Amino acid sequence: MGLTRVVMRLGRNPDAGYPDGDEQHGYVIVAPLDKDGKLDLELWRAHKEKCTVDRFSPDPDEKADGWLSHRGSHWYFRYDEEDEGPDEPVFRLGDHTMRVGDYLTIHEADGDDLTYRITEAVAV
Repeated sequence: MGLTRVVMRLGRNPDAGYPDGDEQHGYVIVAPLDKDGKLDLELWRAHKEKCTVDRFSPDPDEKADGWLSHRGSHWYFRYDEEDEGPDEPVFRLGDHTMRVGDYLTIHEADGDDLTYRITEAVAV
């Protein structure tokens, strides 16, 4: 499949104060996906400088930009500036498909685990 621009928006997280989700909070990821919509480690290795992550929010302090990173058997959202927060692990990201309608859980810098829904996936 190749590099794909994936947009994830905050899904329903009633315990975190988002009973209906929030379309204004999310991530835009350029991800190396295989034909099944899963992360492709070899494609990432060949294009890792293009595999970016942008966290968006109406609050400028919550915005961040970085890279999709892989260490050991885990995938992370890696940020380069201290004020953007620590790396964010994505629960079993390598096992999930990244197609419109799929859900992913991200361990946020503040310690919350929040669920996001994929709303767009377009080849770049």
